[in-house]
Amino acid sequence: MQYEIDLRSDTVTKPSAEMRVAMANAEVGDDVVGFDPTVESLQDYVADLLGKEAALYMPSGSMTNQIAIRLHCDRGDEFLCEADCHVYNYEQAAFAQLSGIAVRPVQGKHGILQPEQLHGKIRPGGDHLVRTTLVTLENTHNRGGGSIQPLEYVDAICSWAQENKLKRHLDGARLFNAVAATGIDAKRWAQGFDSVSVCFSKGLGAPVGSALAGSKQFIALARRARKLFGGGMRQVGIIAAGALYAIQNNCERLIDDHENASLLAEAVRNSPVLLLDNEPQTNIVIATVRPEFGTSADLLNLLTSKSIGALAIGPQQVRFVTHLDVNRGQIERACEVIDSCARHTSCV
Repeated sequence: MQYEIDLRSDTVTKPSAEMRVAMANAEVGDDVVGFDPTVESLQDYVADLLGKEAALYMPSGSMTNQIAIRLHCDRGDEFLCEADCHVYNYEQAAFAQLSGIAVRPVQGKHGILQPEQLHGKIRPGGDHLVRTTLVTLENTHNRGGGSIQPLEYVDAICSWAQENKLKRHLDGARLFNAVAATGIDAKRWAQGFDSVSVCFSKGLGAPVGSALAGSKQFIALARRARKLFGGGMRQVGIIAAGALYAIQNNCERLIDDHENASLLAEAVRNSPVLLLDNEPQTNIVIATVRPEFGTSADLLNLLTSKSIGALAIGPQQVRFVTHLDVNRGQIERACEVIDSCARHTSCV
């Protein structure tokens, strides 16, 4: 269904005219058997931006995350993650299905893990127990309402992991939202991690793709694993050009999305029908429908009738995500519709 105001995700954006020109004019080659110059430019740019030796372009963030987990762990190993994170909830337990790896989730608050929560979670050695070999973080955190992992927590967790000989992976699908919101550059956020995944289609407006960054040796292994996972692509420079345009041109404007999310949050906060889960730090607003007024499905029906899209993430929870294809006037219209819900005896 097409919505006039689509707040389901920041992945629903369409390439701009300028991005389409960059894609149409991209210089290409066969990236599987040889060399695609546009892909090489993208990978070099991302590696430098994140302070890593190399990077590898892939079709999706699920692939970058799962290849990183696979390479950091042996079959039968275990990794630690926050209980509501993307790699645990939204990637079909691919770490188990494809790589034979176990997980130990730890519940944070709005996706944020206190460093001390991980203390004592490493399995002791011995023939009877799984080996803990990796810790993953997500920044910003999707189900946490776009929450930003505080840098001091990130540093403490990475230092603790390194001291305990654990590898560190960052799911930074929306890392550039954290950069825009804090002014802390991507290289600093990525500093303590052995590998970092970033996405070009979440918030940045590219149609396809993510990149995995790390050491040259790690990325060489990741390239081999990408082939195994079916992620080798031929004249991929056509879509890599969209990703390169996105990361070079659409990062600074993310602050506009954050301001629009704050406006939406104010409407939710003022509604007697809804509860604001937490104050948005970036571009995601999560609202809980009060049970006496209905369910998330009821709220979505009302929004759909006004050609506004949102996403149910639970029986009572609805997620709104702002992005570059929704302007301030459209956000104000969405706020009016949210306000009108209070004039109904229920959300239907």
